[in-house]
Amino acid sequence: MTEQTGIAAAGLLTVTDSAIRRIGAIIRNDGREALMLRLSVAGGGCSGFRYDFTLDDNRTGDDVAFERDGVTVVVDGCSLDLLAGGTLDYVEDLIGSSFQVRNPNATASCGCGSSFAV
Repeated sequence: MTEQTGIAAAGLLTVTDSAIRRIGAIIRNDGREALMLRLSVAGGGCSGFRYDFTLDDNRTGDDVAFERDGVTVVVDGCSLDLLAGGTLDYVEDLIGSSFQVRNPNATASCGCGSSFAV
């Protein structure tokens, strides 16, 4: 497992201040301090791959952990290959709020932004 610190770790993934605040709030509301947000990529969705967001309290051997302000985001190695150079953000607007991934490796994405193709 690799530990990364700061907003952007070696260009692998940027986690915005908004995302850090929201993840922290979710974990505080859950009450389990060891929780982390796991961002992963899985097959499926209307464009071929989809982003998955889960709370996890375990790390695997190929996880890369991004830690800042007491918040940890973990990404497995295979997913990180597909996300390299991307940004994890939390956006709130009149339509709603959600975690969003801006992925420079995506060649196409669906209208809702939850799936992509490479």
